[in-house]
Amino acid sequence: MGEVEVEEAPAGPTATAAVTKPLPSRPRLSVLPLIALIFYDVSGGPFGVEDSVRAGGGPLLSLLGFIVLPIFWSLPEALITAELAASFPENGGYVVWVSAAFGPFWAFQEGFWKWASGTLDNALYPVLFLDYITHSLSFFARSFCLVLLTAALTYLNYRGLHLVGLSAIVLTAFSLSPFIAMAFLAIPRIRPNRWIKFDRKRLDLRAYFNNMFWNLNYWDKASTLAGEVDNPSRTFPKAIFGAVVLVVLSYAIPLLAGTGALDETKTGEWTDGYFSQVGFEIGGTWLKLWIQAAAAMSNMGLFEAEMSCDSFQLLGMSEMGMFPAIFAKRSKYGTPTYSILLSATGVIILSCMNFQEIIEFLNFLYALGMLLEFAAFIKLRIKKPDLHRPYKIPVNTIGAVVICIPPTVLLVLVMCLASIRTLVVTGSVMIFGFVLYFLFAKLKEREWVEFLTTPLEKTEIDEEACASLLLEGSSVKKDEPLQRETDSSLEGIIKIE
Repeated sequence: MGEVEVEEAPAGPTATAAVTKPLPSRPRLSVLPLIALIFYDVSGGPFGVEDSVRAGGGPLLSLLGFIVLPIFWSLPEALITAELAASFPENGGYVVWVSAAFGPFWAFQEGFWKWASGTLDNALYPVLFLDYITHSLSFFARSFCLVLLTAALTYLNYRGLHLVGLSAIVLTAFSLSPFIAMAFLAIPRIRPNRWIKFDRKRLDLRAYFNNMFWNLNYWDKASTLAGEVDNPSRTFPKAIFGAVVLVVLSYAIPLLAGTGALDETKTGEWTDGYFSQVGFEIGGTWLKLWIQAAAAMSNMGLFEAEMSCDSFQLLGMSEMGMFPAIFAKRSKYGTPTYSILLSATGVIILSCMNFQEIIEFLNFLYALGMLLEFAAFIKLRIKKPDLHRPYKIPVNTIGAVVICIPPTVLLVLVMCLASIRTLVVTGSVMIFGFVLYFLFAKLKEREWVEFLTTPLEKTEIDEEACASLLLEGSSVKKDEPLQRETDSSLEGIIKIE
């Protein structure tokens, strides 16, 4: 999947492959911008974790959750992402992994579920941004502001991924800065015994696990940008592990400061947005306003990171021949124009949904996709033991299975706690994904819509040329160097038949 720009195909609706030309050189993501993007894919700061205190019946389960769950959930997902993203440094990320393990049908479903989950997630952030700055707009004024804000943030994505990465660094620093100040100011007021308070009668398991899961997922999301990363085989593992540390600290420190400094009788008041009140009680009005401004800006960073990943995922799927070629068309800034527009349209349509419903829907779809990713990770360890892995988790196949057990248990638990409404909605999304796969296959077969030639077809041609050169230049057997050349990230990426 080289860097190409899709141009208009020759006249007529029956063209089967797009005309391409090399892209001009453009900036690549380095470690620091990638850490910031992963941070916003997963977290964006402690905004939204407040409800875990209320739903968990007090500080104890909330603190334990954000300290223990990263070990059993975040770390395994981060390790698997680091290994597979380094092995398959292509746009599309987890779609490429599942394709290599299970073929195009399940890869398409993986991509569709993850794109739907990501678009649902992104629909939250413009709404939350407006919530922080105004509560008195009419429905029509609010809708207008929502569309305008989404358009403005989408334009930033259009202008280039490197610009988004640099913006994410600045937003990360600004979003976390008030909590550093709050932590220092809270030290004289902290009473450690408040951290162990737990009221079983207030425990709401569904809300608690959905909140924890939502705040600790999407570690794999940035893998869809692997084709835009400078030296991804080395950069991705460093960025992933750096982001894990940053996310855990960004949750644990504000929670320890807030719950340790405030009266435990206020547990029921810990709902979304409560950190601004915590800041007021610890530092005064100036800290409250600082936290509110940081929260609003954090939602911008969350939107930018999610939009980048969703749009480059569609670009990767288009390059694999799974989506129409138009979604691989890049702007002069190297960004996937039509993929961005489709994702932005989904955000605007879905932003009218209820906050809690969105979280439950996206969690269920995300869980489905993660189960496929874990299965692909294990399958590739068994099926392709000699696959080039610049970074490899230092465990054998049995160890790989063991790593996947704790997060799988959590995924199944979250899915079992889903409401009937969630099961109906996500079931409908799954059926639509099945239908869409076969619809695209038929459109491609009839040549009614333009699709790109898949990398596998190009690789087969390159293999023949490479073999001919090797036979002319050396006496080495044909099959051995060929195997080393083709046992790369393109292996297993299969077109829609």
